[in-house]
Amino acid sequence: MDFTEEQILRYSRHIILPEIGGKGQAKIAKAKVFIIGAGGLGCPVGFFLTAAGVGTIAMIDDDFVELSNLQRQIAHSTRTIGMPKVDSARATFEALNPDVDFIALKQRITAENIMQLIDGYDIVVDGSDNFPTRYLINDACVLMGKPLASAAILRFEGQVTTIIPGVGHCYRCLFEEMPPAGLVPSCQEAGVLGVLPGIIGGLQAMEVLKIILGKGDVLKESLLIYDALKTTFRKVKVPRNPDCKVCGKHPTITSMDGANYGGDYCQG
Repeated sequence: MDFTEEQILRYSRHIILPEIGGKGQAKIAKAKVFIIGAGGLGCPVGFFLTAAGVGTIAMIDDDFVELSNLQRQIAHSTRTIGMPKVDSARATFEALNPDVDFIALKQRITAENIMQLIDGYDIVVDGSDNFPTRYLINDACVLMGKPLASAAILRFEGQVTTIIPGVGHCYRCLFEEMPPAGLVPSCQEAGVLGVLPGIIGGLQAMEVLKIILGKGDVLKESLLIYDALKTTFRKVKVPRNPDCKVCGKHPTITSMDGANYGGDYCQG
């Protein structure tokens, strides 16, 4: 891939890294990433991947920008309150880097449409904030063999893991069954430190870039837990569950047909 002089200057700090160089930047430019959720996690992931020059980024969310979002959802602003989040994010990211083909999808992701939507993309990023969506995304990615950068945040703690189907664990290996509705509070109910999604989303973006470049160790067999109050990171080994319903030796979830995950989808 031939870069213009402007692109060489834009990505110069990447290109001078021996681990990336021009060939690595070309891989980034050819990559296609699908981000689910335009909220606390989706915003920083989108920012960093756009700045890095990822060639195609799709983002799906059907929500609108609200004043309460602005404490942490950094792709939005006071001027975009009331605007669809994906349109607000598109304006921000296109202003940052016109090289990137940004696709804004103002809709919900469901068991009926997810496989069609993520088809053609290299990597999926889970920026949702609820369990039904996380299980939905995990199952679709495992069935399609799509790498998935997954994360969750609440109050002062964040968790990050990367799912490489056929290699390591999946989300159901971590949490076999979906918790009952109302058992785990949402960020709206329990709160979240505004800077936390930036830290965790940055780690998700890092995982995506390492997958694209084929460099470094991704969290394919681990769960990384960050405690903001203690300023500590803890890496927990996560084995693949041979009895997992979707990635085990004898899976019972083999398609999305007729699947019912309950709840709302695609809230970031």
